[in-house]
Amino acid sequence: MNPLEALGLQYPVMQAGMGGGVANGELAGSVSAAGALGTVGMADPQTFAAELRRAAMLAGKRPVAANLLVPFIRRAHVDACAAAGVPLVVLHGGISPRWTAALRSAGARVFCTVGSAMQARRALAAGADGLVVQGVEAGGHLMADRTLAITLPEVLEAVDDVPVLAAGGVADATDVRRLLAAGAAGAVAGTRFLLTEESSAHPEYKKRVLGARRTIRTLVFGMGWHLPHRVVPNAVTDRWCAGDDLGPRWMQRLSRVSAPLGKALPLNALGTVVSLQRVALPLYTPALPLTGMNAAVVDHAALYAGETIHRIRDVIPATDAVARLAP
Repeated sequence: MNPLEALGLQYPVMQAGMGGGVANGELAGSVSAAGALGTVGMADPQTFAAELRRAAMLAGKRPVAANLLVPFIRRAHVDACAAAGVPLVVLHGGISPRWTAALRSAGARVFCTVGSAMQARRALAAGADGLVVQGVEAGGHLMADRTLAITLPEVLEAVDDVPVLAAGGVADATDVRRLLAAGAAGAVAGTRFLLTEESSAHPEYKKRVLGARRTIRTLVFGMGWHLPHRVVPNAVTDRWCAGDDLGPRWMQRLSRVSAPLGKALPLNALGTVVSLQRVALPLYTPALPLTGMNAAVVDHAALYAGETIHRIRDVIPATDAVARLAP
């Protein structure tokens, strides 16, 4: 059975669990209440647990998923999922037999984000129940370096009887229907839900995304997490990515060796960290601008967004976003 149908969803659509506080309980709960699958993104354990409770309250009896970033998971995140009865958890940013087993023991089905057939096989060998196949056109941190049109059929051919969701380039119902016809069990949308009234992205961040003409795949916001990410340009990328979207080689190397810092830094410190970042000081973390921060942070923090920016022109309620995605 389609895993989304097994959860009793009205639509085969999942809201991406954007981390850093963007995919909060209000967004996830509203999406689930509208018939799709809302997803609470990763935050510090205490905030994460509170947002799961908020989402469950808004969703009523409908399910709510969670998204966890593998390099930063703590046991408390697993405990929060267990306490909330989360039925499905997406692991992003790596493949972990340890956390896959822990989450399955907590009662959740575990899906892993992958960007190739090789990654898909590794995820299944680690115990994953399903896959989220990502294309390089997706916003945020990328497991893929090729488009979804290439990665999806490659993964579908490589795995048998495994539920596969597709992420990257999902802006409306036409995209969802196309991915279902290609063999996906459902579609995952990120930027469309970033640009909702409920998301915690800073209003100026949303404005920049709506006004952007392009996105870039970079490593410049990689202090503590060396994984390529897709963003819309700002003052940081204008300053440091003029010659190479990925950023200067020395910044890429610094990003690579700084991984232990990312694991050691408490997630609840990211707001402080992003406020200290400056365009002229090339030490940029993955933190992003949230509601309540000074508007100036949009020029020295990551503005994650996918290539669907060219087809999304408004900030709308999450309920309306679900309706526009419903196949």
